[in-house]
Amino acid sequence: MKILLDECLPVDFRHSFPSHEAHSVEWAGFKGKKNGELLQAAEGSGYQVLLTVDQGIPRQRTIAGRKLAVILIRSRTNQDGRSIAVGPRDY
Repeated sequence: MKILLDECLPVDFRHSFPSHEAHSVEWAGFKGKKNGELLQAAEGSGYQVLLTVDQGIPRQRTIAGRKLAVILIRSRTNQDGRSIAVGPRDY
């Protein structure tokens, strides 16, 4: 599976997925893109999952019908590895 980590997550978090192809937004060349551009670029590059702590993405952008799953990460801080994935929500 091809996973993209949003800018708000630590780059080393990609090592949490050793059996998957996980990249940072910067590595993929998408750093600085706004949410809509990021979703489109990630999909176009074959990413299947976007991990983010940005809770605004589902509110700002239509996620339904995309080939890219957006997983919101909930954590006290985006600087540690103690993160908890939040399940799907209806927006």
